[in-house]
Amino acid sequence: MRIVYFSYFHSILNYGIIFWGNSAHRKYIFKIQKSSFRLIINSGVRDSCRELFKNLQIWPVASQYIFPFLIFVVKKELFILNFDFHHITTRYKNDFHLPSTLLTLFQRGIYYSEINIYTHLPSSIKNLSNDIKRFKRTLKYLLN
Repeated sequence: MRIVYFSYFHSILNYGIIFWGNSAHRKYIFKIQKSSFRLIINSGVRDSCRELFKNLQIWPVASQYIFPFLIFVVKKELFILNFDFHHITTRYKNDFHLPSTLLTLFQRGIYYSEINIYTHLPSSIKNLSNDIKRFKRTLKYLLN
């Protein structure tokens, strides 16, 4: 069952998800993902997909969108820390600086979204970002 899902649906869903994953249509895409998943495994329309996703280790659209962002942010090549921006010692000095903007178009963009998602992670997970393998394993566990 899992092979059928990954060969037919997952490759199409995952293509360019970083660019379209934050669009207004993501709710509809999630519904399409669930209905196609139910079709493949021969499940009923009213059956919950949550446990089925967990058992077959398939991520919902939101998790597939968040994971590559966080892996990219951990590499820390394009982002400025708060401490580098204003040199004030605060508890958020090791977080990335979130640019202030009023434009919704920019706030829904990739750069702003990446920083925003990373900033909302618990500090215990952020501390794992020095060890990328542990960080990936922890994220995979949490997103599943």
